[in-house]
Amino acid sequence: MPGNPVEDITEILSAWGRGDARAIDRLFPLVYEELRALARRRAGRGRGETLRTTALVHEAYLRLVDQNGASFENRRHFFAVAAKVMRRLVVDHARDRAAQKRGGGATPVTLDDSAIAAPAGAVDLLVLDQALGRLEELDPRLGRLVELRYFAGLTLDETAEAMELSPATVKREWFKARAFLLQEMGGAPA
Repeated sequence: MPGNPVEDITEILSAWGRGDARAIDRLFPLVYEELRALARRRAGRGRGETLRTTALVHEAYLRLVDQNGASFENRRHFFAVAAKVMRRLVVDHARDRAAQKRGGGATPVTLDDSAIAAPAGAVDLLVLDQALGRLEELDPRLGRLVELRYFAGLTLDETAEAMELSPATVKREWFKARAFLLQEMGGAPA
């Protein structure tokens, strides 16, 4: 009889952190579908992107396990790090594509959210990443919130659970983070 997958993931991550190399083999089947869901949500945001969901999941997982038994506190921490890794992969992919294009230019994506009605348009993923870096310097929690909402594609409720905040706080902070990013990217008046 299988146990609770959330507890199993935390237990396996703990075993991995203690040096159990076999834990990696047990971890992959438990996290694969959730990583695919994160990647699918992420892939659905871009236009013209060629980074496929499966490739994103596999590359993210390989980078996560390449951390040589990095200490993940629990399932929540693992998926927060996964969101950060996916962000890096997507940004690196956009940077590579921009470098290949004659005259530069980056892949446009949509900074969009149905929970907060605001004009959304195509944004340069590389400019977004730079603006997010500035936001992280000012407020690391807001930076993490953006990673979870935008790059991992979590809903308000999922983000609230992952960050151990109330949905109302996440909604308020998402609005603040979005306003900052849009202003930094030139999409909102000063």
